[in-house]
Amino acid sequence: MSQIPSKTEILDWIAAHPGESSKRDIARAFGIKGADRIDLKRVLKELEDEGHLEKRRRSYRDPDRLPPVSVLQLLAPNRDGDLFAKPLEWHGEGAEPRVLFVARKEEPALAEGDRILARLQEVRGEDHQYEARLIRKIGVNPKRVLGIFRTGAEGGRIVPIDKGADLEWMVGRDATHGAKDGELVEAEQIGPRTRMGLPRARVVDRLGDPSAPKAVSLIAIHQHGIPDVFSDDAIAEADRAKPAGLGDREDLRHLPLVTIDPADARDRDDAVLAMPDDDPKNEGGHVLWVAIADVAHYVRPGSALDREARERGNSTYFPDRVVPMLPDRLSGDLCSLHEGVPRACIAVRMVIDAHGNKLSHRFTRGLMASAAALTYAQVQAAQDGQPDERSAELLEDVIRPLYAAYRALARAREARQPLDLDLPERRIVLSEDGHVASVNFRDRLEAHRLIEEFMVLANVAAAEELTRLRRPLIFRVHEEPSPEKLDALREVAAASGFTLAKGQVLQTRHLNNLLDQAMGTEFSELINLSTLRSMTQAYYTPEHFGHFGLALRSYAHFTSPIRRYADLIVHRALITAHGWGKDGLSPQEIEELEATAQHISETERRSMEAERDTTDRYLAAYLSERVGNEFAGRVSGIARFGVFVKLDETGADGLIPIRELGQEYFHHDREAQTLMGADTGLTIGIGQRVTVRLSEAVPVTGGLVLELLSIEDKAMRPGPRKTRGKIPKRNLGRSKARTDKAKRKVTRKR
Repeated sequence: MSQIPSKTEILDWIAAHPGESSKRDIARAFGIKGADRIDLKRVLKELEDEGHLEKRRRSYRDPDRLPPVSVLQLLAPNRDGDLFAKPLEWHGEGAEPRVLFVARKEEPALAEGDRILARLQEVRGEDHQYEARLIRKIGVNPKRVLGIFRTGAEGGRIVPIDKGADLEWMVGRDATHGAKDGELVEAEQIGPRTRMGLPRARVVDRLGDPSAPKAVSLIAIHQHGIPDVFSDDAIAEADRAKPAGLGDREDLRHLPLVTIDPADARDRDDAVLAMPDDDPKNEGGHVLWVAIADVAHYVRPGSALDREARERGNSTYFPDRVVPMLPDRLSGDLCSLHEGVPRACIAVRMVIDAHGNKLSHRFTRGLMASAAALTYAQVQAAQDGQPDERSAELLEDVIRPLYAAYRALARAREARQPLDLDLPERRIVLSEDGHVASVNFRDRLEAHRLIEEFMVLANVAAAEELTRLRRPLIFRVHEEPSPEKLDALREVAAASGFTLAKGQVLQTRHLNNLLDQAMGTEFSELINLSTLRSMTQAYYTPEHFGHFGLALRSYAHFTSPIRRYADLIVHRALITAHGWGKDGLSPQEIEELEATAQHISETERRSMEAERDTTDRYLAAYLSERVGNEFAGRVSGIARFGVFVKLDETGADGLIPIRELGQEYFHHDREAQTLMGADTGLTIGIGQRVTVRLSEAVPVTGGLVLELLSIEDKAMRPGPRKTRGKIPKRNLGRSKARTDKAKRKVTRKR
């Protein structure tokens, strides 16, 4: 007979394991089996009647908890000067928790009665249960400006860096925040704008030297015109939003859906669950759930929030900040699937067979509560036999079934043969002062692929569902490469000793065969990068053109509406198609789908360019202290004006100007992608190993200038001067033959 735990032990266990806990979880934790479960049920019922627990369908949770992001109202300072806050979103029946507000020096002054949006952290061993840090003051949305600070007799002025800004801003002596002349600063407007005189501002952040790393992302934001300030109307709408209730939604809170994200994730917009299919007709099959934050519930067509989201098109991510598509109240709170907190969602239940083929799907608009907020590394470690305390509880019932379903999906992927690029992703790690501490490559875990496969299948289901119902939507389209780009890729492959099939309709399996040839060789990264460069840019359109890279006939973005407007459009289309409410796709939106698709395709490219420019600037700043050092790398591009080299250590790209290659003339063969020396016959082509010296690093532009020291382990030597400028006939003939060969195009039938 099992020992039934005391009420205190049960409450302590639930408190130590945030989120909902089913009776089965509690029984497992205390080793309760068989008839003893009846006694456990009785104890849980008593705790519920006493108000210590609240039951939601088949699970229990401690009601005395606050969400990670919450609205607070500041109280008067106590006699010790501490500032506490009243939680306005408290739903527990017991005494509300004490929340200590922790202010930073650079934050604006706050007073008793102010309402703020704050990020909460639970603490133990203190006289308060939470500590809060300011996100922003509710209802206050001061205009911000980025510019160069210039000192003056009465404080100073700010000269905005925006090209279209012609007004300077006045800064009083008590509002300079210690800024020095020539520093890049961020400031916010104080007081109302008057007809006479310049607007007044207060410096809120000193970014130092305009070329310093801490300023890099802000400069990119302004240079590329990425909106980073929400309108007053949008902020007011977000502040008025309330958590969605159950209403007509399907109650999914009994499902142990979990979120799996990077360790530093601030928002969680997708949750997953897998379980074996108990249908005897689908032996070895699986049931998959993918639940996505219901952003459409809060962002209605034509609203201020909708206009702001459409204008941005997507969130933009930098190493030191995120420019979100939605305000924090939504992106970090009401639309984020926080652990143990009821959240509105649109979910899809999918059934797959043992080979990973989707047999059926069903969409629903529901209310869920995440059973756990897990990280990729945490999940992978648990699967590999090293679970921590939290993941150990979920290993058998949640994590193992996820991997079982993933392996089935991997079999379907292998049969489908989507493009299988393996390009390491750089991760720039910043110190507290904003300088680059290190440049690493992100770990690529099986847990990452697991989530990707679940999301791909959900996106396919969304596209198929709306196509079946003949509803308008925005597809994610990726067309096959052009013949010219394929010929260029074949040249790179041939130069590296590999072959790419020719004379047949191109399929992704042909490209995968090339990637397999290069796998494990010194040319692996080069072939992967060259294959990526041969691809066309994916885009959004209401037309159904398919996705070449994923080898899918129908594909739409459904899984990230917090950060992509395209997904919000798909959610609205599903709402309209199923009659789930009046917040679906409006007639005006349907008329403007083509324009919207083109716009968000452009905003996606804008963000990619800003992110790339920022990364280049950070890398240049990181390497600026190593000018004169030697680096190993590989030729990654050939141009008439020089040679591009990708450095092994950081993945940074630098240029060897044509003038630095020697005194001889270099003939540029555009088709073969080579430079050939007229005197020495030296041929420089993509993929060759080189050693270079860093001669210049310019953080402001992100440019790296290199000097070529050796190529394929042979030191560079200046060519003889007597024939300088004349191209050897034998070499020219060889180059011409390659050029003529490259010009013979292959006509393919689509």
